[in-house]
Amino acid sequence: MKQTRRIVIMGLLAALGTALLGPVRALAAWNKGAFEAKNIADAMKSVGVANAEESKAIEIRAPEIAENGAVVPIDITSNIPGTTAISVFIEKNPFPYTGTFDFSQGSVPYVHLRVKMGESSPVRVVVAAGGKFYTTAKEVKVTIGGCGG
Repeated sequence: MKQTRRIVIMGLLAALGTALLGPVRALAAWNKGAFEAKNIADAMKSVGVANAEESKAIEIRAPEIAENGAVVPIDITSNIPGTTAISVFIEKNPFPYTGTFDFSQGSVPYVHLRVKMGESSPVRVVVAAGGKFYTTAKEVKVTIGGCGG
């Protein structure tokens, strides 16, 4: 009986260890340089998308005037075939890199998020597709800052 309990406990510990590997891998992949970058050029360089070309096939839906910068809704759709990732940058935020959203083959490249904006700023989106990078931006005016403003 003791041997059976020991085997069950060892199996549970192994399963727990495997379950914890996912978050550990995610932390290892976290791009510290991008999230700590103080300007958009450094953030884009850290993410590896510094040489993106302009594209009209990326749609950014955001308010022209955000009354409260603490919660600015943004919808992003990529109409570029083979989109594998969408990265978002708020140019004038203290830390401009917002994040990157990865897409599996066949999924719809659409992102809805709510961001904080400290002041009026372009929202820059970079799309990865077919081994290339494409970008567009939209200016959002903020009347009350969300990053301590």
